[in-house]
Amino acid sequence: MTGERPWHGNWRVRLQERVRERGYGSLTAFAAARPTASLVTLAEELGKEDVAGVQVLGGLLVEAEQRKQVTRFVRDVFVREFSGGLPEGWPAVLDDANRFRVAKVLGLWSGYTPETHQERADQVMAALRASPPPPGWRPLGPDDTLLHMLLPDDEA
Repeated sequence: MTGERPWHGNWRVRLQERVRERGYGSLTAFAAARPTASLVTLAEELGKEDVAGVQVLGGLLVEAEQRKQVTRFVRDVFVREFSGGLPEGWPAVLDDANRFRVAKVLGLWSGYTPETHQERADQVMAALRASPPPPGWRPLGPDDTLLHMLLPDDEA
């Protein structure tokens, strides 16, 4: 995706039309069919020239807020960032290079986390640093057992 084309016209309507054209009733359903795909990859599938990853992120958050599933959204984004940054899973050795890779993944995820869940994201990051998951751990979706334990649903 290049330039400013994603912001021309009513991009929210364009996003929903593209999702429906692919047979999905919502952006969330479209994304759920690709649980480890990055936001950029999802955007490219919906329109390489006129859809941006940040638009997908925003659309997913809006749908999550409407469904009162923001914590699930936060886990979903965690999985997407983790899959892109640590495709082989949690490193067996946390040397400087791997510590940097983990910090980058967690930092990007934290940056995409809504303010309402930022404190919980900080707790998750602290928990992962204090008690790292087993080497090779790789969440494949937002319902991963460990991830769900770290970020349980609490919305009414």
